[in-house]
Amino acid sequence: MLITETAKSAWRSLVSNRMRTILTMLGMIIGTASVVAVLGIGEGARSSVEGRIRSLGSNLLTIRPGTASGGGGVRSGSVQTLTMSDAEALVKLEDVAAVAPEMSGNGQVKFLEKNKSASITGVTPAYFDIKSLVVATGIPISDLDVQQRTRVAVLGSGVAADLYGNTSPIGTRLQINGIAFRVVGVLEEKGSGMGSTDDAVLVPISTHESALFGQDHLSTVSIQVAAEDKTSSVISRVEQTLRLRHRLREDQENDFDIRSQAEMLSTMSQITGTFTALLGSVAAVSLIVGGIGIMNIMLVSVRERTREIGVRMAVGARRRDVLRQFLVEATVVSLAGGILGVALGYGAAAVLAKLGQWTTVVPPYAVALALGVSVAIGLVFGVGPARRASKLDPVEALRFE
Repeated sequence: MLITETAKSAWRSLVSNRMRTILTMLGMIIGTASVVAVLGIGEGARSSVEGRIRSLGSNLLTIRPGTASGGGGVRSGSVQTLTMSDAEALVKLEDVAAVAPEMSGNGQVKFLEKNKSASITGVTPAYFDIKSLVVATGIPISDLDVQQRTRVAVLGSGVAADLYGNTSPIGTRLQINGIAFRVVGVLEEKGSGMGSTDDAVLVPISTHESALFGQDHLSTVSIQVAAEDKTSSVISRVEQTLRLRHRLREDQENDFDIRSQAEMLSTMSQITGTFTALLGSVAAVSLIVGGIGIMNIMLVSVRERTREIGVRMAVGARRRDVLRQFLVEATVVSLAGGILGVALGYGAAAVLAKLGQWTTVVPPYAVALALGVSVAIGLVFGVGPARRASKLDPVEALRFE
């Protein structure tokens, strides 16, 4: 029997039992939709994380303090290993475009009767450029503010909204840990997530050190490399410079940690990729359940159509023709369910993105994977019933009632 005739016969059989066909497809529809939606959410999360990291620049290095120990014992028991003089020395290195030292602390910010707990960060003017911060209203912190230790502050959008509502805070005075500061700027909203400064208050790093917290060590040093391809050489120079300045012996580990934005990007991509693969694997279990449903229905169909199979064999149909027809039926049901499931998965991803305010990106490979797996499941789970139908004895099949 020609493949076209086999396909037509299979289609007539499926259409004659619409409700059974739809219910059989339901498992594949749900399974495929789950896979597409999960992969879309996972890919969207990866894209969102990569976008936030790339917005800071892939040529950014972050140095954090740490401890060092070696043959001579423990060098430091705290994380006070980076100083302003270290940052000043790093500015002079080759291929270093800018350096932004940073001091961090938590404090209480108060304006009139309203108060809020916020992150108080001591910064220099370079911090705004390196971190890609935009001052929506007012002005940023200047070199003069750092030199004169002025008590000025730039507010994150969240802090400004909580303390001032719709009123402009520019020029007003608020208290940080009981000390009066003049507000000179408000940052543009960045949203929650990595690198967000919405709930932060930025002050000159010298004022942070002298008036607020009295700490003489840095929390972080951010370095902007002149070109991305110079990152490795700059890391080597920074490490060598800091080890010399901190007088670390060869047998001692670094008392600081250097991370590149490119390294962070790679790590986050691996994490989100693993997470997406795990969720996709869980969702794929429903595809297997759908395949089992197809096999069960096809076995029932073989039993109900035993006499029909006998008649077809009696008039010249070969066993491979019967095998092919039932395989085509199983594959058509599975593929049709997969196509409807892909459409449903797109819709589910869009709804979840709107309700949860997430970013969803359904990659082309997710569609190809879902449809490919649907066809494979139709073939795999359809082989058993098809073989059973093709091995029926024509005489016994004709006697079946």
